[in-house]
Amino acid sequence: MKKRNSGRWTKQRKHIQRLPPGSSPGMIHVPPEALKPQIRLFSFSEDQFQERVLNNTDELTQMVSDKSSSVFWIDIMGLGDKQMLEKIAGIFGLHKLQMEDVVNVYQRPKLEDCGDYMFFITRLIREAEEQVVNEQMSLFIGRNYLISLQESHDPSLDPVRNRLREGKGIIRKSGSSYLAYALMDTALDHYFPVLEKLSDQLDNLQDELIANPTREALNQVLQIKRELIVFRRTIWSERDKLNDILRNNYNLISAQSMIYFRDTYDHCIQILELTESYKEVTASLMDVYHSSVSNKLNQVMKVLTIISTIFIPLTFIVGVYGMNFARVNPETGEVLKYNMPELYSPYGYLLVGVFMTIVVVLQVIFFIKKGWLGRS
Repeated sequence: MKKRNSGRWTKQRKHIQRLPPGSSPGMIHVPPEALKPQIRLFSFSEDQFQERVLNNTDELTQMVSDKSSSVFWIDIMGLGDKQMLEKIAGIFGLHKLQMEDVVNVYQRPKLEDCGDYMFFITRLIREAEEQVVNEQMSLFIGRNYLISLQESHDPSLDPVRNRLREGKGIIRKSGSSYLAYALMDTALDHYFPVLEKLSDQLDNLQDELIANPTREALNQVLQIKRELIVFRRTIWSERDKLNDILRNNYNLISAQSMIYFRDTYDHCIQILELTESYKEVTASLMDVYHSSVSNKLNQVMKVLTIISTIFIPLTFIVGVYGMNFARVNPETGEVLKYNMPELYSPYGYLLVGVFMTIVVVLQVIFFIKKGWLGRS
């Protein structure tokens, strides 16, 4: 992966693998580079909490039939096990088309209400090792469970895990919909540091473009603009998803959680406004680049024009005295009174040189008074 110079970073690019045209819908095609899944099971209520690592999915079957008041969070990081995904789909009755969206990890944020459960997709854009990483997080929300699936072993959701472990706030007593809010809100919170980093880069590039407009700086502006386009496309879909949640009364989203989803919607609007403003900044920086290059070219042309203007009268004078018309006819000895009288003057060369110097000095004084030799 190519990184920028001067501490700048770029967006991590992925090759999107798709099934051949005409393939049967709902096929779970796990990419060969997908990571081996790590599965954690969180079981919690207001009075109890339990966390354990699952080596297989057999324990989940009993959990589905559990009628206790506990809420279960199946936290899956890594999608490199097709059989595991198929078993989870069978245990919880998840639609195969949605499981296909889970493994095809470049889906736009969306919401699907399936009656017994809801399916969410959220984009997790974060900074990691001087790169912008754009990953997918899929959520299945049931009455007393939540299944989260990430494509990597990314610790970005650790704040939510730690809140569960420590029992901070109301997360243990607010059900699966509040847990879904916490995960989506945490994902959106990671957008802000990335946007702040982009803002710092734009400030530095603005100074650089004004002082020394280079092609490399312009390429960096274009790269940031491409990143902001990805942001904009993602956050618009995220906003539509959250707006759908707020406008409809879904049975699986509690009224208490709805208040918090409204706060996440506000965060989404802030991100969208920042993205739009930074996108306008990139457009203005491109104008700054072209203006700076144009001004630099104008300065060069001004210098060349002044030099040419100075030499025009000198060329004229030299040309006139280079015609070599004789003062005296060498054959008849006749004096040609209309020919150059200075041609045989003992001080002719010196006088012409002094005259040309005076012309140059007068021109320079004229240019200075007009302000043509100053910086513009």
